[in-house]
Amino acid sequence: MADSRWPGQQLISAAQQGDPEATAALVSGSHPHVRRFAHSLCATPQDAEDAAQEALIILYRKIGMLRASGALASWMFRIVRNECLRRTRLMLRHQGPVPDAVVPSFEEDVFQRLEAGRVAAAITALPLDQRRVLIMRDVQGHSGRAVADALGLSNAAMKSRLRRAREAVRAALLTSADEGPGGRRD
Repeated sequence: MADSRWPGQQLISAAQQGDPEATAALVSGSHPHVRRFAHSLCATPQDAEDAAQEALIILYRKIGMLRASGALASWMFRIVRNECLRRTRLMLRHQGPVPDAVVPSFEEDVFQRLEAGRVAAAITALPLDQRRVLIMRDVQGHSGRAVADALGLSNAAMKSRLRRAREAVRAALLTSADEGPGGRRD
């Protein structure tokens, strides 16, 4: 079974300092997580694969710009999200007529993409400790015990942070759903 943890702090730090072997190992170790992010955010499997590859290229080229080595997962999530949104915009600009039986309607597709963007924004707005727990548990699918162990938390502390994170995301989504265009309530 493949290792389900993100690369360690030591490897990230070495890559940030320009070590080419560490950078290659970091990209390789991040690949399964980035693919999972992309497949959960992009509209098509092809877009997900392309977005994952683009995100890994950005990681390779710009690892030195990462401010905190502990923020790799959230940084990569933002890169993947932005790449999926970019691909969506590009597709919407160049989309020709497609039979309804092949893809969802235009309205459904746009709604799903907007929804993914809202969820990503709500997760990004979480405090780092809650964001890490939520991403590891709900996005990456790790067990509660694995998340607690990886973050050095008791199981109760992990559950508490996860509950607070889920409540914050739920509240953010409800708030943004109640707001009309331009951020005002209808």
